[in-house]
Amino acid sequence: MKAKPEKTHDIRPGQSVELLKELHILTRDGQLNQDSRRKLKQVYHLYNFIEPLLAEAQQAHPDVHLVDHGAGKSYLGFILYDLFFKERGGPDSCVWGIETRDELVARSRELAGRLGFAGMKFLNLSVADSIVSPELPERVDVVTALHACNTATDDAIRFALAKKAKYIVLVPCCQAEVAATLRKHKATALADALGEVWRHPIHTREFGSHLTNVLRCLRLQAHGYDVTVTELTGWEHSLKNELIVAVDKGLPTRKPAERLAALLATFGLEELGERFA
Repeated sequence: MKAKPEKTHDIRPGQSVELLKELHILTRDGQLNQDSRRKLKQVYHLYNFIEPLLAEAQQAHPDVHLVDHGAGKSYLGFILYDLFFKERGGPDSCVWGIETRDELVARSRELAGRLGFAGMKFLNLSVADSIVSPELPERVDVVTALHACNTATDDAIRFALAKKAKYIVLVPCCQAEVAATLRKHKATALADALGEVWRHPIHTREFGSHLTNVLRCLRLQAHGYDVTVTELTGWEHSLKNELIVAVDKGLPTRKPAERLAALLATFGLEELGERFA
């Protein structure tokens, strides 16, 4: 006896079934199994954080401009376009995926064309080039970076600050630069009891990752952003579950800037001052 196909009642009205197949959220025959139902729940969980920001941005400008840095296969951009921009975005709203690997840019362009997602564009650019590229708009409302490895998250922040983006959404990943600097100065640090915090390699790695995100938050606050940090539970089974949401509210900047400088000095990270400026 042929098994009955599973119901797809968890899929929202109007969602692209073809996209969900491409993202392996639906099986090739368009059904949900236990694993794909969990993935879909994770997608909605992330979207629930970003959707209110998009709606708020739209109140200021009917056409919302979102730039996704370190886009990879543009998983995040496609989901946001499908759930929000496709029906609710203004006629000139656009999602830009910025990625340095040309083959991934070409793949995303092909998929967007196949799905009829006309408001998606993909550019093979570095962050430095993207800041001055005429292919990107002068006004950017939202900047996202999902699991942009190591300093790519900091580069996305630099782009957002240069563009004066109102909203920034980050899920950092694989932070190594701060840990490497801590490791370089470990002998000096161990002369003080505080050095015990990162004496062992695994602690150096984990503490360096944590400290990196603390510095990122202070950097954003030093530019007037209100910052919220929470956990993005279960996203892609990753241990890198920290979600940073920043909203530019023109807040006082002096105290966060002073605390940022103090932390860099305390942990011997002054050489990284420019990155967190």
